[in-house]
Amino acid sequence: MAALDSLFISTSAVSTTGLVSVDPGTSFTFFGELVIIILIQIGGLGYMTIGSFAVLALQQKLGRMREKTVKAAFNLPNDISPAMFLRSVIVFTFGCEIVGAAALYPMFVEAGVDNAMWSAIFHSISAFCTAGFSLNSNSFESFSGNFGVNIVISALSLLGAMGFLIIVDTWRTMLGRSRHLGFTSKVIFRITALFLLFGTLVMFIAEPGIAALPNSERLMVAFFQTMTATTTVGFNTYPIGEVIPAVLMVIFFLMVIGASPAGTGGGIKTTSFAALIGLVRSTLKGRERVRFFKRQVPLDKLQTATALLTYYCGLLMVAMFCLLLTEPGAAFEVIMFEAISAMGTVGLSMGITGDLSDLGKLVVIALMTAGRVGILTFGIALAAHDETREEEEDNQLIM
Repeated sequence: MAALDSLFISTSAVSTTGLVSVDPGTSFTFFGELVIIILIQIGGLGYMTIGSFAVLALQQKLGRMREKTVKAAFNLPNDISPAMFLRSVIVFTFGCEIVGAAALYPMFVEAGVDNAMWSAIFHSISAFCTAGFSLNSNSFESFSGNFGVNIVISALSLLGAMGFLIIVDTWRTMLGRSRHLGFTSKVIFRITALFLLFGTLVMFIAEPGIAALPNSERLMVAFFQTMTATTTVGFNTYPIGEVIPAVLMVIFFLMVIGASPAGTGGGIKTTSFAALIGLVRSTLKGRERVRFFKRQVPLDKLQTATALLTYYCGLLMVAMFCLLLTEPGAAFEVIMFEAISAMGTVGLSMGITGDLSDLGKLVVIALMTAGRVGILTFGIALAAHDETREEEEDNQLIM
């Protein structure tokens, strides 16, 4: 295997994207697959989560600066302890993955999957971390009619994508520590449910290939493909390359918005989308204050969401320009799908990934990195680098 392909797979794993230039199930030994799943686990939990949890385990407490960092990174309310949140994240993550693997194992055995135990563990971690890596050469297309597998993979993906914050918030409400769910949790629940309903309906009605399936399987496939785009998990039970352009536009939209903050998925996030919708509605109605679900949206959230969308569009244009140069034989919509999938760490592809040129692979690697770090964070880092360099040049001039 070429070194560039190894770099591509490693970046895709640690960014929990799922785009692959070679088939993981046939190209890697058990050790290689183990390295991939470790990278996926690290990428899914996040470096800061793992580092902070290690400090917490060794010192039994977090420093003031680390507490502030955790609160800012996960957008935690003041009444939630960062230490408690980190413990909950770790316990919840491994708990879900263990239960998921236990549920998948007997179904894989019944389906005759080779090395069913390892496959169950691998796919459970990949699903919860919304990585989309599969040991099956056709992802889950062979399981399109398997209700049990579809439900387990969907549940793991949704739990990972909706975010750790919403899980902690729900648990606190169930225990009576909070009277009701926080505003952020309500927004995530409602928008995620709306996207799932909308996407499933469109695919159920408009996609000819799905419409030709038996009714029970038709609904399941339509839901799974909506779920995989919304959570950015990247698995598929239907060939993406066969989707008609109208349905492709819906998948574009779902991939751009992506998952929720403090989760394992990518995209510009459901909360940023909510803030932008509130901004548009308030502008059209001539209101100075921006509101969403009868709550005022803070100015800093609006600024972040607007900057995020602007930078996303800018980066997408640059990436499209580069890929259209490096892959002249590929169709425009195929290139756009690949770029959006990489930026949103989705992992869905229309079949071009393995045929990308070396330069094209490097472009996609950069997009996957930007998508996992966070589109806006990536942009700020570049801006900060330019600003530092300008300051150094100014200092040299002064000297």
